[in-house]
Amino acid sequence: MTDAEWWRRAVIYQIYIRSFADGDGDGIGDIAGIRGHLGYLAGLGVDALWITPWYESPNNDGGYDVSDYRAIAPEYGDVRAAEQLIAEAHRHGLRVILDIVPNHTSTEHFWFQAALAAPPGSPERARYHFADGSADGVRPNDWRSTFGGPAWTRVPDGQWYLHLFDPTQADLNWSNPEVRAEFLDLLRFWFDRGVDGFRIDVATGLVKHPGYPDLGYREEDLLVLTDVPDHPHRDRDEVHEIYRDWRAVADAYDPPRIFVAEAWVADPERLARYVAPAQLHTAFNFPFLQSAWDAGDLFKVIDATLATMSLSGAPPTWVLSNHDVERTVTRYGRADTRKHQGKSGHELGPVDEDLGRRRARAALLLMLALPGVAYLYQGEELGLPDYLDIPDDRLRDPIWTRSGGRRRGRDGCRIPLPWTPEPGGAGFGAADPWLPQPPGWGRLSATVQIDDPDSTYNLVARALRIRRELDLPQELEWAGWGASVLRFRRGPGFECVVNFGSAEVSPPEGAVTLLRSDTRASGDPLGADTAAWLRTRDDRTT
Repeated sequence: MTDAEWWRRAVIYQIYIRSFADGDGDGIGDIAGIRGHLGYLAGLGVDALWITPWYESPNNDGGYDVSDYRAIAPEYGDVRAAEQLIAEAHRHGLRVILDIVPNHTSTEHFWFQAALAAPPGSPERARYHFADGSADGVRPNDWRSTFGGPAWTRVPDGQWYLHLFDPTQADLNWSNPEVRAEFLDLLRFWFDRGVDGFRIDVATGLVKHPGYPDLGYREEDLLVLTDVPDHPHRDRDEVHEIYRDWRAVADAYDPPRIFVAEAWVADPERLARYVAPAQLHTAFNFPFLQSAWDAGDLFKVIDATLATMSLSGAPPTWVLSNHDVERTVTRYGRADTRKHQGKSGHELGPVDEDLGRRRARAALLLMLALPGVAYLYQGEELGLPDYLDIPDDRLRDPIWTRSGGRRRGRDGCRIPLPWTPEPGGAGFGAADPWLPQPPGWGRLSATVQIDDPDSTYNLVARALRIRRELDLPQELEWAGWGASVLRFRRGPGFECVVNFGSAEVSPPEGAVTLLRSDTRASGDPLGADTAAWLRTRDDRTT
């Protein structure tokens, strides 16, 4: 495998920039905060950083409402600071992946402002989805916003514009050649500044059915309907033409740049189409993230993922959490450990944080033992839980307001990181953080955990070091699985065992323990909700 194919087995660390580290003391994470912790990230052992949107934005949706893709939001820095960060990350051996948001722009984007000033049928409005409603003021169709409420907002002249997310995020019209050309130029703008790739937000949603057909919502439906044949605004076939053009731009660079798709599709074969030759390099494996803490569920997802990706030649990807879902410690600490669409917080039941962290540590070893690409969400290496008790008046996610207070949204997994045990921000920065931190947050801080050999941080750091040193083949062979145990091999001599049941599981005779998720002695049996990496006897050196 060449260096240009680093992305086939990388461990990529997701930075939610607003909550990573505050370098200038205003309570908001920024580029200076990332630069100040590049040594930490390199020391952890990751290969690349994925940074969530840092573009100029009114920040109605955490930066995913972009008003200028070629500028940096002032609270984060500027383009020069971004270039310095990219260069410094490269000196640390870290590649940099940015978010790109092609489905929609902020309504403050100059294109949308021009559209509002122009008449119906104008070239300016053709960059977006403007449509007429009925004569009595009824919207063009019944589509719903992902954040709640209708997906159409009326403008003063009577037309409506489409926004599948917040009303401040107007959907672009990707049948317009001007839109396509603009984004090809945006890719080049950032590739020329050293960016190694992009994560594509809402990768399945760019193309809409030109007739805007109804989806058939019922009054009681709160969430967006997705399981619909020939869906009018998700996973349409025409989107693949767009990504073939993007791949040509990325391949023109030396070394070639890469893409990862945020592609929420239930059908593995549909997912494989995004990573077909000459399209995108990888796609997030959301079925793995959605699985319960259950040997059978995880076996099926892992096995199906490996089979599907083998057909396309793309590496599988594995992710346990991100900025849009509950953290693993919280989800795995409940009686029902599945990911529940549209629900979060106390409505899902009580959380046993100790149980959740024990399972999360085992899940990290499971994920990092699998072939392909693994993603770590910031703070996952610290075993952080969600903050479920954020006061209502401190919630910032538009889901909270758009749902009329019925859905608390994603703020709980976006709490600013604890870097030190100090009170008043836990070392995040000099000012109060933009989201409140829970009491006692500092006990989970990076500096505390680095000095604790049994911490989650040191578990992850050791796992990444071993993963790099072993350089295992990218094939997986199941060594056994059942209702309570998963066991697989990566080449002769390396075995991963995960115990989901209450009965203890003994390692194979003669096996040497490389790493285990609990703190028991290396030769002890594995208790409930624990995992181990083993070197089995047939690969021992003499």
